[in-house]
Amino acid sequence: MTPRVLLFTGKGGVGKTTVAAATATLAAARGLKTLVISTDTAHSLADALATEPGEIAPGLHLHQVDTQASLEAHWGELQDYARGLLGELGLDAITAEEITVLPGAEEVIALLELREHARSGRWDLIVVDCAPTAETLRLLALPEALDWHVGKLLPVGRRILKVVSPFVRGVAHVTTPGDDVVSAGERLHRGLMEVRELLTGDRASVRLVLTPEAVVLAEARRTLTSLSLYGYRVDAVVANRVFPAGDADPWRARWVSAQAKLLAEAEESFAPLPVHVVPYLPAEPVGAQALGELGEALYAGTDPFADPAVEPPLRLGADELRLALPGAAKGDVDLARKGDELIVTAGPYRRIIALPAALARRKIGGAVLEDGFLQVRFQAGGPDD
Repeated sequence: MTPRVLLFTGKGGVGKTTVAAATATLAAARGLKTLVISTDTAHSLADALATEPGEIAPGLHLHQVDTQASLEAHWGELQDYARGLLGELGLDAITAEEITVLPGAEEVIALLELREHARSGRWDLIVVDCAPTAETLRLLALPEALDWHVGKLLPVGRRILKVVSPFVRGVAHVTTPGDDVVSAGERLHRGLMEVRELLTGDRASVRLVLTPEAVVLAEARRTLTSLSLYGYRVDAVVANRVFPAGDADPWRARWVSAQAKLLAEAEESFAPLPVHVVPYLPAEPVGAQALGELGEALYAGTDPFADPAVEPPLRLGADELRLALPGAAKGDVDLARKGDELIVTAGPYRRIIALPAALARRKIGGAVLEDGFLQVRFQAGGPDD
């Protein structure tokens, strides 16, 4: 059975690692076989849990990605070819090794390892401590973006390679990629698409962590819009470091008042999603006991491990496409059609949606952004030019 997957992200410094660790600790205490893993290159989960990777409590495992070993397993053929090609061009072995470490490789490897853990059948719950929001959005957009490029270029590329390989070897005196290298690229592509299927499935969701500050709240709103654009469900928001109300000196009373206004704004912005509140604690919660207590307080009276009740952001009908874009303004959204693809832009983010055959044969009859949903109507008459 597919495990429940919870991803935590937020602006850097809001405490998402602490919240992710507290959630994982609580899950294990409730009897769920739990794995907690990070896609953030600046690993701090072990620091929060005050332990080394491995089984850190009954039913709770902390995994830290071994990037070098995973690189070899997932795209060793690609790296070997690239190193060999750079050697043929005259670069020394050390320089070639450094150049072939792909940008963002650690984050991609973490996603592929997440897939392996989900397929193992060992876990009831996998908690993922993601990188700060900008990096997370780029990472989660990668599988579908790669799918578009691979779908367009790979079939053509295979045919071209067969024709030009003899000429390249004879004229340029360098080796062209063989079938093993191309196949390795295809395996990487398939792996990332399986990751996307897992993370957009019925048992996965994202939780946004924020602090009650105007700048952080604004970024969290944009993140909700962007995650929905890419098809990822957000099922809750966690407001961290909230000053408790009560008797206080004037300085703290002003903070309490300002935070209360922003919390009310957050509840309105993210409705109907629940906003869980974490009080500003007198000491940093470090270690399993402190994190477990924080988890109990964070999710008091709720089941944080139930399957998400949120509908998938993208729904396709016989003559309509409906995409959730909560918080998006009309001026931020743009729509374009290219063949059997619909290109949706929301602010700085863009998604290319491959239309099913029933909609691809029709033209766009109209589109409207209303109540946080982009509704695109299709009508008979052939695809748009």
